[in-house]
Amino acid sequence: MTEPTLLEQIWANRTLVWMFTAFVIAVLFAFRPGSRKTHRDSADIPFRHDDKPASDDEADGHHKEARS
Repeated sequence: MTEPTLLEQIWANRTLVWMFTAFVIAVLFAFRPGSRKTHRDSADIPFRHDDKPASDDEADGHHKEARS
């Protein structure tokens, strides 16, 4: 029996190749040029109202959030 070549070994592990390719695509998508502003804006969502309360409507009993 002959020993499989490198390409035959890679083809035998095609799921591994697919997962590695998907990982590389995800990393390239996350670090694409021009995405810094989008990522920074998303990261700052929890801290948007740190300087002041969201609004004074909560004193009237009207909540803007889904939960009460």
